[in-house]
Amino acid sequence: MAKKLYVGGISYSATDDSLKNHFSQAGTVESATIIIDKMSGRSKGFGFVEMSTEEEAQKAIEMFNGQDMDGRTIKVNEARPREER
Repeated sequence: MAKKLYVGGISYSATDDSLKNHFSQAGTVESATIIIDKMSGRSKGFGFVEMSTEEEAQKAIEMFNGQDMDGRTIKVNEARPREER
């Protein structure tokens, strides 16, 4: 079963594809999405990566949490369910 990860501190110039390519070093990436601000159309500096297995997700956390990506230190952890507003 796929496991969703939260990725914070992403460079504003990063794209969904660059995020996917970066995380593919840890295993199979099902999806990679950078969250875009609706008003400005710019990246909000965070996104989500869905790894194909729990093991690959854990490997990605260990490999990338606190590491550099595009000149910025990223934070990687397990995504929490979205809260109701």
